[in-house]
Amino acid sequence: MKYRLKPMRDQVMVITGAGSGIGAATARLAARRGARVVLAGRGEEALAKVAAEIGREGGQAVVVKADVGVEEDHERILAQAVSSFGRVDTWVNNAGVSIYGTLEQVPIADQRKLFETDYWGVVYGSMAAVRHMKTAGGGAIINVGSEVSDRAVPLQGAYSAAKHAVKGYTDALRMELQQEGTPISVTLIKPASMATSYTAHARNYMDVQPDLPPPVYAPEVAAQAIVHAAEHPVRDLYVGGASSAIAAFGQSMPGLADRMAGWLVRHQRGRQPAGQSADSLYDPGGEPAAPAAVHGRRSVYTQLAMHGRTTLVTGAVLVGGATLWALRGRR
Repeated sequence: MKYRLKPMRDQVMVITGAGSGIGAATARLAARRGARVVLAGRGEEALAKVAAEIGREGGQAVVVKADVGVEEDHERILAQAVSSFGRVDTWVNNAGVSIYGTLEQVPIADQRKLFETDYWGVVYGSMAAVRHMKTAGGGAIINVGSEVSDRAVPLQGAYSAAKHAVKGYTDALRMELQQEGTPISVTLIKPASMATSYTAHARNYMDVQPDLPPPVYAPEVAAQAIVHAAEHPVRDLYVGGASSAIAAFGQSMPGLADRMAGWLVRHQRGRQPAGQSADSLYDPGGEPAAPAAVHGRRSVYTQLAMHGRTTLVTGAVLVGGATLWALRGRR
């Protein structure tokens, strides 16, 4: 299958969840490289701020207030993109939210709501994009999964399940389009921990504030991977070497990975008592800044991954991590 993806300067890109984090970083980067961007999400004020910033830098952006968990809202996103810019070349399904707490603690209603956003939002967006791109000559669909698309973690069980579902859906959609000969590239992006307001936007059932397991990467690293996939057909991309290592470790040594659950629990439980912060599970949250102490790192691994040079790096990280864990267990 040959894909003819346009250079970023000639693209129209739809980005859901564009008011903060990875979505906002992607919008800024794509606009700087010449793309016209359609910013979708529930928080109109946050979207407007990103659009205004893009406009001040000479870029073009339009805002669509939409809930990705509502199928009809995707038709409004598409209609606005076509009305403003004539078409859509790349559709990025990025919107998502998480819940912290054990699966016994988290009400079923909350888990269903998470799936409406994190899974069904991807399905609805992908179908809107496919229908449009089949008549427009092709394009790229980019779904933002997670490192937990491959390896579940405790305390975020519903989120892990949704991201597993996103991976399965993305893989199946890719194969079906390939079998049809449809020139639509389908990519899954798998970020590790990101220095965004992710934990502040998550619903929390723990007695302490949630935290992110290290290492924590800058959202611009994920934005670079997304923009790369919009121009170069690629099956999937891990954002951060930790994401690739966790997936490889979990798949090759699942029993040992299960025994690391205690480490994952400790590093998701922060030091501050749980507060009354407003999450964004049901309603758009504000845009709290990432904690001052968290400065996202860059990723040499991801830069190499975008050029297909990561096999040896992944192997070294996997072997090194397993060795360290085994030595730690003997102490």
